[in-house]
Amino acid sequence: MAYFPPEIEDAVVAMTNLEASRRRTAIDGWKPMGRAEFRAYVGLLILAGVYRSRGEACESLWDAESGRSVFRATMPLKTFRVYSNVLRFDDRETREAREARRRNDRGQYDKLAPVRAVWDEWCRRLPLMYRPGPEVTVDERLVPFRGRCPFRQYMPSKPARYGIKIWVACDARSSYAWKMQMYAGKPDKLDKLGPTEKNLAARVVMDLTEGLAPGRNVTCDNFFMSQQARDLQRAALRQEQGCRLRRGRGAPDGWSPNAVVLSYVAKKNKNVLLLTTSPRYVGPSGSLLEPSSNPGGGGGPAKPSMVLHYNHTKGGVDNLDKVVGTYSCRRKTSRWPMALFHNMVDVAAYNAFVLWREIHPDWMSGKLNKRRLFLEHLGKALVLPMLEARRRRGTRGRRQEGEAFSALDSRCDEPRETPVKRQRCRVCPRSKDVKTKIVCFACRVHVCSRCALTYCPNCAAARPPVSRRDPSDDKHRGPPVSA
Repeated sequence: MAYFPPEIEDAVVAMTNLEASRRRTAIDGWKPMGRAEFRAYVGLLILAGVYRSRGEACESLWDAESGRSVFRATMPLKTFRVYSNVLRFDDRETREAREARRRNDRGQYDKLAPVRAVWDEWCRRLPLMYRPGPEVTVDERLVPFRGRCPFRQYMPSKPARYGIKIWVACDARSSYAWKMQMYAGKPDKLDKLGPTEKNLAARVVMDLTEGLAPGRNVTCDNFFMSQQARDLQRAALRQEQGCRLRRGRGAPDGWSPNAVVLSYVAKKNKNVLLLTTSPRYVGPSGSLLEPSSNPGGGGGPAKPSMVLHYNHTKGGVDNLDKVVGTYSCRRKTSRWPMALFHNMVDVAAYNAFVLWREIHPDWMSGKLNKRRLFLEHLGKALVLPMLEARRRRGTRGRRQEGEAFSALDSRCDEPRETPVKRQRCRVCPRSKDVKTKIVCFACRVHVCSRCALTYCPNCAAARPPVSRRDPSDDKHRGPPVSA
């Protein structure tokens, strides 16, 4: 919970309890939320994302047969739903007064008032724990949301199309979210307190890159190009097709001697323009501007190094969207502050994984599911205090659920056996071709559920112990005695 310090926890818990106290008559059996309950709630959200249960109904997660015991052992389904319903980040009765007092630079009302305090404190902690590498990417993200929101955006190029737009500056190599800034939309038509903001893209880039150490290269797309850069683009469009380069002398108005525009036509009628102020390209050497070797190894024309460099560093934020969406804890909600809170949990969990990987580079080397295991351990560590508290004061059924989860947690640390493959049952006729994963404990041959015999614990303990053996060493292929 490094990204959710006690200040954020106490603020969310206080506002949630305040909202629940106003609706106490509608909430049956409400108990005040504490830090342990809030952490357990966040832990269950993370575990739901680990198990790919984002779109699964809560009844299925808490079901005794098809669900998982960790959800039932942590808190009842009714409590989880109540927390999701009353979770608040500010006092709604004093919101209008705070909006009137706090206005942004353009003199408009603060549209982020419902989450302003928590959002600002959370964003302030992002750059304190990580120092980006030499390559930084600035781009936009879209948090999926289709409900009512005063600054909901429509972006047809994004998979969700509708949602909350966030500017992000992240490390190009690890995709660590270093700084984030929410876009509150244009001023309302009825709001005549201030003019529309100009040079938005330049202001966003300057805000997100403030505090970067010297020598960092910032990569962004054409949306963040200033008017000066657009003039350079139009000048480059007048050039002949091919890979051309123009420098300061004889350039049109707005040309800077510290910038380079590259026009590259890889396909017919498809011109790619790149603008850079990096010293490696603008410097006297300029060797990196020469066409490099073809990375594909084919017979096609080689790409300039500037194009390869841009392709290598442009996907930092896009990769952040991909990895966050893989194990997202997003739940169905009609309130945009909750959708934003779910995204905050996802980004914080991924940033924590990046930090853990940097501190422990040899952790689970060779594993391809490191992030899933990390998130699973993180979610269980958050719900463990709530489990122990319920186990001490709980009923017999709750205690059994807590013991089942403890056994599940202990098995996570043990090396897992090789998964059993489905093979044909040795008892059924070959013509039926019955496939099964059930393996006999004694002779280790496959047997289906219809042919297997079931023993209770007492009868199984009364039988003489048998040792496992490899079925390949057994010459007799008769039907097994028991399974």
